[in-house]
Amino acid sequence: MKTYQNILVVIDPTTNDQKALKRAIDLAANINSSGGKVNVTAFLSIFDFSYEMTTILSSDERDVMRQSVIKDKELWLTDIINGLNPEIQIKNQVVWHNRPFEAIVERVIQENYELVIKGTHQHDKFKSVVFTPTDWHILRKCPCPVLLVKEHEWPVNGNILAAVNVGSDEAEHQSLNVKITQEAKLLAQLIKGHVHLVNSFPGTPVNIAIEIPEFNSTEYNDTMLKHHEKAMIAHANQFDISVANTHVEEGLPETVIEQVAEKIDAELVILGTIGRTGISAALIGNTAEHVIDQLKCDVLALKPDGYVSPLE
Repeated sequence: MKTYQNILVVIDPTTNDQKALKRAIDLAANINSSGGKVNVTAFLSIFDFSYEMTTILSSDERDVMRQSVIKDKELWLTDIINGLNPEIQIKNQVVWHNRPFEAIVERVIQENYELVIKGTHQHDKFKSVVFTPTDWHILRKCPCPVLLVKEHEWPVNGNILAAVNVGSDEAEHQSLNVKITQEAKLLAQLIKGHVHLVNSFPGTPVNIAIEIPEFNSTEYNDTMLKHHEKAMIAHANQFDISVANTHVEEGLPETVIEQVAEKIDAELVILGTIGRTGISAALIGNTAEHVIDQLKCDVLALKPDGYVSPLE
């Protein structure tokens, strides 16, 4: 089974506590102990507008100042890496860029990174709409899987929750279901964990219940539940996952995923995300983004096969 061989870790310049880097070290150690070989790069994008606006300095002098700042950050990052005493060798890379998410995605494309790991935190809901956070941009535009790390640990025998859409006949959804489940199996093997599957389905549309009083919403919901449960069992059997570890519930995906993750105390939730941009992204985001703000555990977001980043 193929494991990650090239990992990019996004460094947070505001703190010495680099939880994304710690997660990368643990993951890389597990990969190496299972016979794999992984390269980890600690990546930091920095920018200070005041350096660009210093008109009394020449272009060459401003460049010297930027290089000096970069060198200081490289030394700071080296001290942090050495302080963690990793069993693996970690490269560090500091660049000057005014849009961190672009620097990250460009690096992924240029160096063929297979996984991006970044620390995240609860976003203010209003600001998340008006000023899209860096990790939202990465989710939408990064072509490789993105692991957003919170405070939750990954203990041995922990639970990984894979969010699938088994009720859809669309080829893209079915392909993404396979990809999500395979990723869950891979990570469960690495951390000696257990895979759970979750699927939500919508209840009776409100407008139908109002406009057609004789419509039997209970019968409709029962039929939908049976349809999704049957599809879920078939999907679980395909990947040798116990039916006892499957969860099919009525409701919005972000609500159901959060509730099931809480119930099983998941270490990690894996889900698919699309690269939505423009007005729709600003106003409604997508399921992955809603889930990330609600979950207490890590989230691994995957793109559909064939996804091309708008930055490519």
